[in-house]
Amino acid sequence: MKITVNGITHELLNEHLALTLIDYLREVLDLTGTKNGCSIGVCGACTVLSDMKVIKSCKKTVLECVDANILTIEGMQSSDGQLHPLQQSFMDAGAIQCGFCTPGMVLTAHAFLSVNPNPTRVQIRKAINANLCRCTGYQQIIDAIYNAQEHYKSIKK
Repeated sequence: MKITVNGITHELLNEHLALTLIDYLREVLDLTGTKNGCSIGVCGACTVLSDMKVIKSCKKTVLECVDANILTIEGMQSSDGQLHPLQQSFMDAGAIQCGFCTPGMVLTAHAFLSVNPNPTRVQIRKAINANLCRCTGYQQIIDAIYNAQEHYKSIKK
């Protein structure tokens, strides 16, 4: 059995199958960008993408993700280390304070903008409603996502 994470395919050992996806990512693959905020799937800090769909990695087992293509925050940047335009937009808009929610917010926004590259601010607010932030008050996050639209419009053409 296999799982692909950030473009790299990994053979799964039997002992990995019962792990939560977040534990596999953090403890086995040492991808610590995915955060564990609540362990019950309500805060969104552990959000990753599975085949470009938003999932809470604290609620999924590795077994449930066999053969999936998982994208974590580490997989967003380019191979030369340059930030993805959405990540840069978060930086530019001041949408990062403590940073704990940021990976989940960025991945949620990435999935959303990939299918809706021209959203309104209301649509953005609805798209991120399952991700909690305790620092920014959301306005900077919405600004960052709104400002990143141009990148997604250009790749949709």
